[in-house]
Amino acid sequence: MSTSQDRIARTPGVCGGKACIAGHRVRVLDIVVWHEHQGMTPDEIVSHVPTITLADVHAALAYYFDHVEEVRQEMRAERAFAEDLRGTHPSLLEAKLRQERLEEASS
Repeated sequence: MSTSQDRIARTPGVCGGKACIAGHRVRVLDIVVWHEHQGMTPDEIVSHVPTITLADVHAALAYYFDHVEEVRQEMRAERAFAEDLRGTHPSLLEAKLRQERLEEASS
């Protein structure tokens, strides 16, 4: 029988070393976002990622509640990285739309 501690792993080189479901590339923070921020139930999460079990989802949530600040810091770091990336690498679609607007305005 496995415990919830056996179900969560931090492995260098896997998921950036972030806590994830052992043997999967599903991070604890992904489970938290789906559950806490998108309102998915544990059953819906398993339907969304059928390679994990309901026990895996509950273990991830238990890990989160035991390590709230750590997981929230990972979320903040990912958000900052995404914002920085958007700022330095605008989407090609945005650039094309901006160019079209400029062309329309000048004609």
